[in-house]
Amino acid sequence: MNLKLKPLGDHIVVKVSKEDKMTKSGIVLPDTVDKEKQETGEVIAAGPGKLLDNGNRAPMEVKPGDKVLFKKYSLDEFKIDEEEFGTLQLGDVIAVVE
Repeated sequence: MNLKLKPLGDHIVVKVSKEDKMTKSGIVLPDTVDKEKQETGEVIAAGPGKLLDNGNRAPMEVKPGDKVLFKKYSLDEFKIDEEEFGTLQLGDVIAVVE
C-alpha cells in the first residue's frame, strides 16, 4: 500500500479491521449494535511524536504494521481511492495487539 500521508505530531493513520458481526447461530448484527465496542486496526503511518514544552518530541509507541486496539469514537474516518482509513492520536490507543 502506497499511502501518501504523513501524520503530524502524535497522530496515527490506521486501516480499520472490518469484521463481520455475527452471532454463533449465524445472525448478522447491524452496525448499530454494540457501538461502544473497541476496535482494531493496522497502523499505516505514525507521526514523529508530540512536541514537548522543552522542544523534544515524545517517542511514538506504535509503528507501521502494528495492530492496535482503540475506542470506536476516537477515530476520524476518511476514504482514499474507496479504501477506508482513520486517524487518531496516540493517547486514544488502548493497546498494541501482539
